[in-house]
Amino acid sequence: MVEIQFTEQDQLALHYERFHHPHPRVQQKMEAVWLKSHGLPHHEIARLVAISENTLRTYLQEYLDGGIEMLKQVNFRRPQSEMAQHRETIEDYFRQHPPATINEAIAKIEELTSIRRSPTQVRLFLKALGMRCLKVGVLPAKADPDVQDAYKKKS
Repeated sequence: MVEIQFTEQDQLALHYERFHHPHPRVQQKMEAVWLKSHGLPHHEIARLVAISENTLRTYLQEYLDGGIEMLKQVNFRRPQSEMAQHRETIEDYFRQHPPATINEAIAKIEELTSIRRSPTQVRLFLKALGMRCLKVGVLPAKADPDVQDAYKKKS
């Protein structure tokens, strides 16, 4: 069991932050540490706050390492795609040369970055860049160039 000495000022700050901090995870941390400051055992704090005892020990270690300011930090793991490192290069190329198909985009991304991704991943990446699929019409009478030219002039 971790022994921590809490000052009256820290207890008041913990009490305030457990209700008034904008992030619910920080409120939960403050609640757990505030209960610890009142001498409750770890298993009881874990039950009341609905966290594991390991999580409680992590919160207490954060408090020991950096005080209340360390508890206010929310550090979620957000993995980044390898393509994010090449975002500008890919975006510049596709703004100048829009791909006609997703398979074409896959091939060009692989050529530019040596990264191969599935069609779904490439589609989501292009959507994140602000690009979207455009419906493409066909020209009538593909075999007759004169009819195609007339259609182009008419449209």
